[in-house]
Amino acid sequence: MSVKQAMIFGVTALLLLLSGAPAMSEEKSKQHIQIAEIVVDPAQLDSYKSAVAEQIEAAIRLEPGVLTLYSVSNKENPSQITVFEIYRDREAYLAHLQAPHFLKYKAAVEKMVKSLKLIPVDPVVLGSQAK
Repeated sequence: MSVKQAMIFGVTALLLLLSGAPAMSEEKSKQHIQIAEIVVDPAQLDSYKSAVAEQIEAAIRLEPGVLTLYSVSNKENPSQITVFEIYRDREAYLAHLQAPHFLKYKAAVEKMVKSLKLIPVDPVVLGSQAK
């Protein structure tokens, strides 16, 4: 391969990669991402934690459209729970709301949850490291 052919090949490959970038960012923008701020009755916190753990495990295992579910509690006030959620798209999120394990969770925690606020968010930077 001559230098000229190598340069043409390299430029062509670069242009192909760059032309794929908008499609990748469009795909990311289709994701449904939100934060759930939950306040749980402190007397029922252990029961809540069990219910949410069961629900998240099932959602990740059974629903390919559920990409990320993280549930954390405030160290200073453990009854304040934050859930970070990423779904493939809005349709995956709506399907999740109808999944049997999610409906079971909602019924189980109905009297445990004192408040729930859903906050739609847009990603700025998302990163994680493989285990």
